[in-house]
Amino acid sequence: MTSPTDTASGIPGPGSSPERGSAAGGALGGLFRQATPGTTAPGTTAPGTAAAGPAGATGPAAEPAAPPEPEPFGLGTSPARADALPKALGIYPYAADLWAEGLLWGAVLRSPHPHARIVSVDATAALALPGVHAVVTAADLPTDHEGRIAGAPHGPVIADRPVLAADVVRHHGEPVAAVAADHPDTARLAAAAIAVEYEVLEPVTDPEKSFHAAPLHPDGNLLRHLPLRFGDPEAVGDVVVEGLYQVGRQDPAPLGAEAGLAVPRPDGGVELHLSSTDPHGDRDRTAACLGLEPDRVRLVVAGVPGATTDREDLSFQVTLALLALRTGHPVKMVLSREESFQTHTTRHPALLRYRHHADAEGRLVKVEAQILLDGGAYADISSEALAAAAAFSAGPYVVPHVFVDAWAVRTNNPPAGRMRGEGALQACFAYESQLDKLAAKLGIDPLEIRRRNVMATGDLMPTGQSVTCPAPVGALLDAVAAEPLPPLPVDEPDTEWLLPGGPGGAGDPAAVRRGIGYAVGMVHMLGAEGADEVSTATVRISGEHATVICAAVDAGQGFATLAKQIVQDVLGVTEVWIAPVDTDQPAAGPTSRGRQTWVSGGAVERAAQMVRHQLLQPIAADFGMSPELLQIADGKITSYDGVLGMPVSEALEGKELWATAQCRPHPTEPLDDTGQGDAFVSIAFCAMRAVVDVDIELGAVRVVDVTVAQDVGRALNPRQIEARIEAGVTQGVGLALLEELHTEDGRVVNPSFTGYRLPTALDAPEVRIAALLEERDVVASFGAKAVGAAPAVVAPAAVAAAVRAATGRAVTRLPVRPQDAVV
Repeated sequence: MTSPTDTASGIPGPGSSPERGSAAGGALGGLFRQATPGTTAPGTTAPGTAAAGPAGATGPAAEPAAPPEPEPFGLGTSPARADALPKALGIYPYAADLWAEGLLWGAVLRSPHPHARIVSVDATAALALPGVHAVVTAADLPTDHEGRIAGAPHGPVIADRPVLAADVVRHHGEPVAAVAADHPDTARLAAAAIAVEYEVLEPVTDPEKSFHAAPLHPDGNLLRHLPLRFGDPEAVGDVVVEGLYQVGRQDPAPLGAEAGLAVPRPDGGVELHLSSTDPHGDRDRTAACLGLEPDRVRLVVAGVPGATTDREDLSFQVTLALLALRTGHPVKMVLSREESFQTHTTRHPALLRYRHHADAEGRLVKVEAQILLDGGAYADISSEALAAAAAFSAGPYVVPHVFVDAWAVRTNNPPAGRMRGEGALQACFAYESQLDKLAAKLGIDPLEIRRRNVMATGDLMPTGQSVTCPAPVGALLDAVAAEPLPPLPVDEPDTEWLLPGGPGGAGDPAAVRRGIGYAVGMVHMLGAEGADEVSTATVRISGEHATVICAAVDAGQGFATLAKQIVQDVLGVTEVWIAPVDTDQPAAGPTSRGRQTWVSGGAVERAAQMVRHQLLQPIAADFGMSPELLQIADGKITSYDGVLGMPVSEALEGKELWATAQCRPHPTEPLDDTGQGDAFVSIAFCAMRAVVDVDIELGAVRVVDVTVAQDVGRALNPRQIEARIEAGVTQGVGLALLEELHTEDGRVVNPSFTGYRLPTALDAPEVRIAALLEERDVVASFGAKAVGAAPAVVAPAAVAAAVRAATGRAVTRLPVRPQDAVV
C-alpha cells in the first residue's frame, strides 16, 4: 500500500521525523539545502568562489555564509514541528491519499429520516449495476447474544449504537447499508439504488419532552441523572439572581473529512488505515463488532487532518472492514462534507437554569442549577460530559452551598460526544453570565466580583474534592486586567478600522459600541470517575540516534515534537525519530483531555531515564561514583566535581540501549449518588478578557481582541502552547458568534461549509497572551498542564460578556444571533 505523496516526495509518515541520510531527510533537506564542504547546493556558488556573470564574467568573491542557527534543544524550547513543512506545502500524506492494488471504493446509504422503522431492504438493483462487488446490511454483522440481528452495537461507554441500523433508525443520516464498487461514482449510485421501505415515526427532538416520550431505545431515554448535594439546602443569600441559558450544537468541522482504507489479510483478519485518535480502542471495538479476536485487526494511524474530538464514528471503520472482508479486496472510503457532518458527534446542546445567592458584598453563598444535555440518539460519552457539567457548575469560585440536578437524555437529534471541554464549556457560559448579572445587581465591577470569590489551592469543589493542584485563579485575573486595552477608533483617527460586518459593511460607524467582558473557567485533565489512564512507551538508542515507540496519536497538538524534546533533554542526543503509530505497539489511550502530555510524555520520560541509567552506570563505576552524580547537558556527560567531561556521542559509540516504561496517574473514583467523590486527576484554569465592537442597529459583532492568562504548570514548548491557546480561542469565538448545526424536526439543514459558518481570518481576533503561569503541578509529568481545552471553554463566555456590556442585552444564548445584539 502506498500514498501518492509518499512515493513522489519521500515525506515521512504521520508522526515521524526524518532521519539524516534517509530518503525523507533528503527530500525535505533539498528544499532548504545548504552547501557543505566539497558540495554546492543547486543555484548557489561555493563560499569563497566568484559568481559567474554574463558571458563568463566574474565578480567579487562571495562572503562566506553565516552558520545556521542551531535548532532549539530539549524541554522549554520551541523547535519546529517535523510535520510543519510538508503540511504547509500540501504534501503531507493523509488517509484520503492512500492507495492499494485492486482497490474498491465504498459508499454508505444513510437514513433520510430522523426516526423510522425499517420494514425492508432490497439490494437487488444495486447488485445488478456493473462494477458493484458487494452490498452489506445489518444482517451481515454478527448477531447479539440472543441470536437477533442488532447491527453490532458499539460505543465508548455503552454499546448502544449499531454499525448499520437493523430495525429502527434513530437519527438523520444513520447508516443503513454499504456498497463496494470499482469506482466511487458507481459505489454512490449503487448505494442510492438500494430500496429501503420505512415506516416513519414521530421524532423526539426537544430534550425536555424526552423524559415523558416513548422509549427511543431499549435502554430508555434517560442516559444519566446526576444529583449534586453540597452544603446546607436551606442557606440563602442577601441577593438572588436567576437565569435560563442555552448552548447550541457546535460541530468539530474538521477540514479533512473522514477517510480510510481497509485491506483484508490472509489470516481472515483486516488491516485498517485511518485517522484514528484512539487506535487501540477503535481496534478492540471494531474486532468485537466483526466477531474477530483483537489480534486479527490491525489499525495503522494515517495522517490526522485535525481533531478536536473523536475523529470518526466507529461505524465508518467497521463498515470499511466488513466490505474488505466480504470482497477480498482493499476498500477505500472518503466521505463527502455532508456525510462528514452526519457521521461524527457534536458538542452537547444544553439548557441550564441557574439561581445564585450572594451576600451584600458579592461573596457567593449558594448556587442552585438544573442542567439538561441533549445526548442525541446514542449515549457515546454523555455520562462523562454530564459529570463535568455538574462538578464544575459553580465555576472556579468558593461556594459553600451547591445543589445541582443534571440530566443527559436521548433524542432523535444527531449524536453528541467528545469535544474540547465537553460539559465544562456549557456550565462556564451559564455561571459566568450569572456573575455578570450578580455584579450588575450589586453595582460591583464584573472583574471585582470574580476576584472576591476566586478558588485557590486547598479549597473544596462542590464534589467534596480538595483542589490539590495549583489554582492561581486570582493571579490569572490580575494578569489579564493589567494588560492595556486596544485603542478605540477615536484614538487613531487615521487608521482604517475593520468594523462589524467586515470590509465595506453596510452598518453606520456611529452605531458601533464597544464592550469589554471577563470570564474564568476550568477543565479537568485526563479521564475521570475511575477511568484507568495508562500509557506505554519504548525508547531505543543506537549510536547517536534515538527512536521513540509510543502509540500516542499526534492529532495536531504536537506530541511527536514533545516526545523528541523529552528524549533530547534526558539523553543529550539531537537525532530522535518518532515511530509511526499502529496497534502492534502497546496502548497509549485516546488523544483527548490533554492526556498525552501527561501519560504518554510521562512514559517516554521514564523509558528515557531508564536508558540514561544504562548509559551512565558503567561510566560511573569506572570513576567509582554513583550515576546520580553524573549529569547530561549540552551533549556532554559531566561529573559533579568536573573530573569527567565526555561527549554523549563517545559514550554511546557501539552501544544499543533500550527500555520500556509505563505512566499511570493516581486513581480517581466515580461520583456517588449525591455527586461527591474525588473524580478528577487534576484541573487547569484560564482567565480571559474579550473586547468586541457591536453594531447595535444590525446586530453584527466583531471580536477586536482577546487577552488570555493561563495556568500551564510548566511551559514545555512555549510556541506550541501559544498556538494551542490561539486555536482554542478561535474555536470558542466560533461558538460564541457563528457556529451552530441547525436541525428541523431532527434533520440537519446546514451540513456544508457554506451553511455551517466557521471563523475566517477576518473573524479571528488578535489574541494576546498576558501570562503563562508556571506553577508546577507536582503530580503531573514535568509539572505541566493541558492547554488546548481551557481557552475553548472560556472564550464563548468572555465574548458573550463583552456583547452584554456593549448592548445592555441579557445574552443568554450561544451562539449570539444578530437579533440578540440589536438595541
